[in-house]
Amino acid sequence: MDPELLIGMLPQVLLDGVILGFMYALIALGYTMVYGVLEFINFAHSEIFILGAFVGVEILLGLQGAGVLAGLPWPLVLILVLGAGMAASAALAVTVERVAYRPLRNAPRLIPLISAIGVSFFLQDLIRLVESFWRNAFNLVYPTIEARDHRIELTRTLDVSVKSLVVIVAALGMLGVLHVIVNRTKVGTAMRAVAEDQVAASLMGVHINRIISLTFLIGGAMGGAAGVLFGIQYGLVNPYSGFIPGIKAFTAAVLGGIGNIPGAMAGGLVLGLLEAFAASYLSLLTGGNFGAEYKDIFAFSVLILILIFRPRGLLGEVVRERA
Repeated sequence: MDPELLIGMLPQVLLDGVILGFMYALIALGYTMVYGVLEFINFAHSEIFILGAFVGVEILLGLQGAGVLAGLPWPLVLILVLGAGMAASAALAVTVERVAYRPLRNAPRLIPLISAIGVSFFLQDLIRLVESFWRNAFNLVYPTIEARDHRIELTRTLDVSVKSLVVIVAALGMLGVLHVIVNRTKVGTAMRAVAEDQVAASLMGVHINRIISLTFLIGGAMGGAAGVLFGIQYGLVNPYSGFIPGIKAFTAAVLGGIGNIPGAMAGGLVLGLLEAFAASYLSLLTGGNFGAEYKDIFAFSVLILILIFRPRGLLGEVVRERA
């Protein structure tokens, strides 16, 4: 084991971990938005997220088939696919809330949770069915855009791709937008009121169902954007691609303090860095006995440890007072 090699790898590992962490954070924002208002884990968010990825790849493949993709400025293409992915995922999230969750809102907590798991499996197979009919395939590859894949050399041993920078900028931008919405607007005030006490909020004139639908819409839009960026970053998507990132994003939300928007971002970054270190250093530190394939163990070990020793998460969840 060469110490110089370990140190030399560190900047690139840190950068890769930050990029992966921001990806998890973007997905985790959808979980934490819904939980913050309803105290409910939307396990169908993984499929809402991957729908955005499929909408993005379908648009890019359509533009490529029409022969116009190469001639369009890549920022314009990115805005187009991000907007479409966010719109589709937001619409799906609102539909799922209206059909599968709202009728069960006053049921025991376990029943909506089972409904969410059922919706997750249903959406996985629905996406697979649609893509099988549409393309006779459901493993789709994002088209390559040379300018997007261009790598910027920061130092002799460290470089970053343009698409990775887009992930970081998009994640920070969405966190900022969410912060403004939740803390600086009437809609955000209404969301916080519903999260605190639905009955009291209703008596104050807040339309409960509308605010909950809006919460799902915003969370779904964040998931759709994450799906598009995931597809751009990693290239290949299928109907089951959202499951593992979705579970890890849920872990990130719990790690940061589920229901806490900055906590989702912090949890995502911590988890991304842990995975990057495991993927890069585990084989070197164990003499090849354990490789990068064991990095997932770290994510789920973190979830278990957090639930045992600090179930409120790193930044903690605001404790609500009930009269």
